[in-house]
Amino acid sequence: MTDLDISSILKSKKLFLFDMDGTLYIGDSVFDGARELVKYINSIGSRVQFLTNNSSRSIDKYVDKMTKLGFDTTEDDYFTSTLATVEYLRGIPDLGKIYALGTASFCDELSECGFDVTDKPQTDVDTLVMGFDTELCFRKLEDACVLLNRGVRYIATNPDLVCPTSYGFVPDCGSVAIMLENATGRKPFYIGKPRPEMALLSMKRLGFDPQQTVLIGDRIYTDIACGINAGISTVLVMCGETTPEILRNSRVKPHMVVDNPREILNFLMK
Repeated sequence: MTDLDISSILKSKKLFLFDMDGTLYIGDSVFDGARELVKYINSIGSRVQFLTNNSSRSIDKYVDKMTKLGFDTTEDDYFTSTLATVEYLRGIPDLGKIYALGTASFCDELSECGFDVTDKPQTDVDTLVMGFDTELCFRKLEDACVLLNRGVRYIATNPDLVCPTSYGFVPDCGSVAIMLENATGRKPFYIGKPRPEMALLSMKRLGFDPQQTVLIGDRIYTDIACGINAGISTVLVMCGETTPEILRNSRVKPHMVVDNPREILNFLMK
């Protein structure tokens, strides 16, 4: 695909679905061109929506973080794996009590959505819901093993193995799920990317179709796979988790590859 082709495809899009960690920033470091890219997309009348598998923060905390990083956003600009999980849980009849394995923010979000949530492995717990837990301790792992060995329903917000930081990577939800699988033999049903629902629900909420939409992210096995599963164009940025070797060996291939957000901005402004 030539630069002219990439520029033409990107200019035809009206909805830009962005991953955040590893795509626009890592930690408190914003990637080259990220702020300018988001600002430019909004200035031309297109729409930005941030899709994140990171369930450790509530949307209001994401708004606070992005504001501190220099992005002008509102709560309507975000769709998280927690929200996707809420949509899924609402479709389960007789859901019962939930043990929430996640941050206090994650547990509060589930409670605020009307679910019966506990942080104790009570006998009346029917479902274990696990998110990316930056407050993880051994007690939570032990509670999870008690519940999984009891046979409760098991759902996880996302399959990401690692979360990028300014100093490298830390274990994410998928890595903790592997640890629990080694202990109990149980695997969760994953919500969030790479499943297509986050992209599909965002398009539905905002009134766009797949031909008008592009997903931009740094992970092939979650971000790019989500876009492909949703039938939309995908852009892989090489400033996050994916290395040239990972890209070369992956059976899932993005439609376009760029080095950083600045390169996307340059294509849009050509």
